[in-house]
Amino acid sequence: MTKRIDNCFNLLKSNKKKALITFLTAGDPNYDLSLELIETLPKAGADIVEIGMPFSDPMADGPAIQASSLRAINGGHKMEKTFEIIESFRKNNSHTPIILMGYFNPIYSYGVDAFIEKIISLEVDGIIVVDLPPEEDSQLCDALENTGVSFIRLITPTTGSRRLNKILQKTSGFLYYVSIAGITGSKRPEIEKVKSAVQEIKTKTKLPVGVGFGIRTEDDIKRVSSFADGVIIGSVLVDIIKNSENDNTIKDKIMSKVKEFADAV
Repeated sequence: MTKRIDNCFNLLKSNKKKALITFLTAGDPNYDLSLELIETLPKAGADIVEIGMPFSDPMADGPAIQASSLRAINGGHKMEKTFEIIESFRKNNSHTPIILMGYFNPIYSYGVDAFIEKIISLEVDGIIVVDLPPEEDSQLCDALENTGVSFIRLITPTTGSRRLNKILQKTSGFLYYVSIAGITGSKRPEIEKVKSAVQEIKTKTKLPVGVGFGIRTEDDIKRVSSFADGVIIGSVLVDIIKNSENDNTIKDKIMSKVKEFADAV
């Protein structure tokens, strides 16, 4: 049983630091470069690596991450390829937490039991399933309890107090606070409102709180890391892949951006 997520947050807290959590979609823009980019993230300063499972209808994601999923899928990327990326990553990195993020449909298509068995064997540290509310996630959540794989749930600006209490049940690893009411990368968060919400959440749980969606600048990261335990960035990295004219420039650009953000946390 691994506790990399807990250990990561505890170590950072002891050093009075916050976690930089970086997201990339598996297989984007292609398998080989995707693996290289994901392996690069910790070297550039990422504390936790979040890997997106490509899906044809990612309803919570904005155009940038939707496009990244389609690039991967159009390139022939399947769930097994995502697992191969994780397996290769773990051969060279045994300490950085890996989180899988995505939607239930690809998990269901793969087979829920087979998926659970696979991510445990690969030492995946956490999973986020965007479209599974607590009332419907027991098949995954209960099966992962006491396996070392954290079940990370989302909290949004519209989550009420009673709903929050429901979400906190059996959530582990950390809480993912969605900073905007909308899709990823769609607009900028109102930082003071996010701060107030995170402070309220922290009165009800000892779990770390990571903030994501709409975090795009060094200033955003500095402000959010002043009150949250972690900052999650995704669209701004995925945009680099989309906007790069050739694959040769992508790695250096992403490393530079992650280093910039790591210095700001």
